[in-house]
Amino acid sequence: MFQHHVFGVDMGTGTVKIYDGENDAITKERNMIAVREKDTVFAVGNEAYEMYGRTPQNVDIIKPISNGRINDVLMMEAVLHTLLRRCSENAGYSPVLYFSVPMDMTEIERRAYSTIARKGRFRRARVLMVEKPIADAIALKIPIYHTPGTMLINMGAESTEISIIADKRVIISQVIPIGGAHFTDAIAAGVRKKNNLYISHRTAQRLKFTLTDLGSDIGEGCKVFGIDAENALPRNGIISNYTVSKSVSDVMLNVAEQIKRILERIPPQIRVNVQEEGIFLTGGSTHIPGIDEYLAGYLECPVKVSQYYELSTISGLKEIIKHTEMQHWATTPGKSKGI
Repeated sequence: MFQHHVFGVDMGTGTVKIYDGENDAITKERNMIAVREKDTVFAVGNEAYEMYGRTPQNVDIIKPISNGRINDVLMMEAVLHTLLRRCSENAGYSPVLYFSVPMDMTEIERRAYSTIARKGRFRRARVLMVEKPIADAIALKIPIYHTPGTMLINMGAESTEISIIADKRVIISQVIPIGGAHFTDAIAAGVRKKNNLYISHRTAQRLKFTLTDLGSDIGEGCKVFGIDAENALPRNGIISNYTVSKSVSDVMLNVAEQIKRILERIPPQIRVNVQEEGIFLTGGSTHIPGIDEYLAGYLECPVKVSQYYELSTISGLKEIIKHTEMQHWATTPGKSKGI
């Protein structure tokens, strides 16, 4: 039992994941908020996502985080505290919040986490931060203190973070502005070009996980509903596996090329270990079938997909919260971690 109510929070671009230490449970909801008439919160989380693409003109759907960065502090504050309240109504007035954060944050960005957390009933909350690659590495049981060189890739909703761990720390962390949303947009564009059909973001996202297969050439198809590009009338269309997989692979090639450039830049002794050990792949976009085979073939080294998927980072936070010997990985805003 914790002395204070403890939460782990991974505020992703697409979803917010929260670990409730009191109940030892992880929940996730969409990182979206619906605002009516510019100033009235109408729905938060999954409720807001259900309205996505279907709202009247006086309701806006806002995503408070873009490319892993907070771009609307006020809206992120509303999302966070609403979701924390859903997790627990009895968190007290001085809980402890562990946030996963990007590696290269500015001091202003670090302070934003404290500003967001310490509001209302949480005004006396203690805020701690854990770098995302460290949380991922702990979840995947990577021996941070002993590895001579490990590559870890987290493919999120709008960005992909590539990290190299060696010498008991993250020595390289580079963010590529390509993620799941770009695959979804590419599918919608591919269907429009090939089938002369406009499909919704939701439909394209569903096709991304049901029809994409980067590891085979199976010719399957799926009936979808959309709007005809010529006459603007609603109709059905049959979308092929090839159309969807080709759209995704075109974007994935860009990601693979940038991963390869990083591999070629790192010291030879680290690169040798990465190529022998394999690359660890996690994040929500790794649900895409065949992604490991595609990258392994292009990079010419093994690729291991984590079964945590988008829960990797929050699972790492959970381990840090539960084990006192890992607490040194968590720091307060304005301070750097020690080893």
